[in-house]
Amino acid sequence: MNTQLFLRINDFARATPWLHGVVSAYAAYGVALFAVLMLAGWWIARRQASVAKMAAAIWTPLAMLVALGVNQPVADLVGEPRPYARLPGILVLAQRSTDPALPSDHAVMAGAVTAGLFLVHRGLGAIAAVAAAVMVFARVYIGAHYPGDVLAGLVLGAVVTLLGFLAVRRLLEWLLHLAERSPLRPLLTTARPAAPR
Repeated sequence: MNTQLFLRINDFARATPWLHGVVSAYAAYGVALFAVLMLAGWWIARRQASVAKMAAAIWTPLAMLVALGVNQPVADLVGEPRPYARLPGILVLAQRSTDPALPSDHAVMAGAVTAGLFLVHRGLGAIAAVAAAVMVFARVYIGAHYPGDVLAGLVLGAVVTLLGFLAVRRLLEWLLHLAERSPLRPLLTTARPAAPR
């Protein structure tokens, strides 16, 4: 089923040459959109003046890095080859790589950031979810991954973010309470400091 779905998407890619440039560009550089969304998450958390939301906003990029770090040994252990290494005659728009395909790094990043942004703001999380869905489709469209590779990546990224936040939330909130008493305060909240007693 994984291969059949890949081949259907590959046939769609073959039939839509007018989409190749846009989808290939997003598949390669769409990570920049997630960086913008994380910046928006920080801005929203700062305006809400919520330590819990700011903790989630700060954790999101950290979780993304942790998830990508976790993914490397997992991908090496699984050792799934890329579709173009197995399927002759398919359309390949991706730059060929010898890296393992499962789970997809791009999907891990997208899943981690999306889960983190849902913790910050549901609307922003929904936007990130759409961006993630387009990203994983694009990675299959260009021939870089099977659908299973990107689905596994989304799940891995989201799980690392959510479980990690449960583990570090109190520590992050404690550190933020300390930081709000420092010159860093304007970066963390728009709330006025409490008047001294």
